[in-house]
Amino acid sequence: MRNTDYFRNKNVTVVGLARSGLSCANLLYSIGAKVSVTDIQDNAVTRLNAAKLKSKEIKFELGRHSPDFIQGRDLIVVSPGVNNTSEPVLLAQRLKIPIISEIEVGWILCPATIIAITGSNGKTTVTTLIAKVLEAAKRNVFVCGNIGNPFCAELDKMKETDFVSLEVSSFQLERIQRFKAKVAVILNFSRNHLDRHKDMQEYLNAKKRIFMNQDRNDYLILNEDDPIVRELAKEANSVVAYFKKTESLNPNQAAVLAVSRILGIDEGLSLKVLREFKGIPHRMEYVGEIENVKFINDSKATTAEATAWALENISGRAILIAGGKDKGIDYGVIAHLARNKVKNLILIGEAAGRIASTLGSVIEFDKVDTLEEAVNLAFKKAQRGDCVLLSPMCSSFDMFKDYEDRGDIFKKIVYDLAKKRNIDI
Repeated sequence: MRNTDYFRNKNVTVVGLARSGLSCANLLYSIGAKVSVTDIQDNAVTRLNAAKLKSKEIKFELGRHSPDFIQGRDLIVVSPGVNNTSEPVLLAQRLKIPIISEIEVGWILCPATIIAITGSNGKTTVTTLIAKVLEAAKRNVFVCGNIGNPFCAELDKMKETDFVSLEVSSFQLERIQRFKAKVAVILNFSRNHLDRHKDMQEYLNAKKRIFMNQDRNDYLILNEDDPIVRELAKEANSVVAYFKKTESLNPNQAAVLAVSRILGIDEGLSLKVLREFKGIPHRMEYVGEIENVKFINDSKATTAEATAWALENISGRAILIAGGKDKGIDYGVIAHLARNKVKNLILIGEAAGRIASTLGSVIEFDKVDTLEEAVNLAFKKAQRGDCVLLSPMCSSFDMFKDYEDRGDIFKKIVYDLAKKRNIDI
């Protein structure tokens, strides 16, 4: 690691004790910072993570944010789930204490070359594919950020010759100060996260921060087919390159190829990786087939655009299970596809009412209370050749720990359904 002296003997409070907060707190303690942790949640997850803190010298509190955990600190580090209106953020601002994100901590300490990927859709797939291309080219690479391990959990293993494929969200970018990726990628921009950002401009401003510190020694890769993203080139100080969808490459694949060219990786090798890629868990993941009805887990689809992509890429018609925590998005994006591709819509979660009011005039729908009820009802409504598609268009936090938990529960329900019928999938 580099720059460890920057944090030594600093009084630091980490706000949030999920995966990234835990990793950050332990890392900062290991390099000599005086660390405290505060989390408004007091549940099984935060209690388990509190037990994983490296030392009893790391003070922590659960279920509240006490002023004592903010006052007198040199630095506040916020986890991605902590919004700008939370008590510790507001108090730190009043006390003029610097506030940074976990990825800023990672960047300060990281000796490796960082490739950072953001966008409204496709981040996880592109981040994964970039890593696979680098691995195929015999480069050592770490996959971090919103997927893989938290950035701070991997830093002590990194060397200057290594690479980091880093998925970054608008939440993480809000609180960077000097963070600078060697290669920054913006995949697309569409209505999303308006439960966190006050409007689309604020959301876009957060995304743009990914290149704000870049210079002529760095690269910014933009989607030429997305007019909002394409125009960002005018604001960049870095070298700009573009990617676009072709007959043989979808936008995600084109973005990966653009990165591989900048890194000097053989194009034939990159294309081979793209051809052989089988997808990521929870993104159009084939679960199995019961009585000629396919089940597909697309729990990673937390936007309407992601669900539209899923509907475009399934064969036949779907019983669509959707809903969850509403992010203020436009569910009408899928209306034109729903008319032709969705036989029935089954809704769960907080957003069920809003989705119903948007799409109820287009397709038949039912509301149920649990995912298990949704799967069973979907199977009952399905006919031979149909598919049951979990593609929620929403985040999972109203009913599940995260999208992975939601997807795993969906798969277990399907496996149990098959077992009852003595079908092995």
